[in-house]
Amino acid sequence: MLPPIPAKRYFTIGEVGDLCGVKPHVLRYWEQEFTQLRPMKRRGNRRYYQHHEVLMIRRIRDLLYDQGFTISGARNKLQEIVQVERDKRRNGEVMLEGVEVLEGGDSVLDDFEDSTDFEESEFAGADLPTGSVAQQRLQLVRRELVELRDLLTTGF
Repeated sequence: MLPPIPAKRYFTIGEVGDLCGVKPHVLRYWEQEFTQLRPMKRRGNRRYYQHHEVLMIRRIRDLLYDQGFTISGARNKLQEIVQVERDKRRNGEVMLEGVEVLEGGDSVLDDFEDSTDFEESEFAGADLPTGSVAQQRLQLVRRELVELRDLLTTGF
């Protein structure tokens, strides 16, 4: 099982290798094979990967190592996945980076809303964070949700 991705903005190639269970030379090779994978390069051609790229590498790793795709097959599957997500956004489907909002009368959300009394909760009247602090916390939660979605869809 792969370790959780820390809440950082940039990761070095060594860190990404450890997070994804792949050697750095493999990551450099995958950059040539998968056009979606474009880490930022700084002085000395040092690579810096962002969170979404780490998730993409994990998905590529899953396609190649766990599902048995060839490089070409994984490339096509990854393009297909990206296209499906684009189409969903274009069609106006409500999504959070691929996580669809649950609908229906008997959904988990309805059960949650029925079982939670926000008026009497521990948060009633509390000073909740606002501004940049709240935004940072929401970004962390969003990253965790995206990572969980990816883990669920890839069968980890």
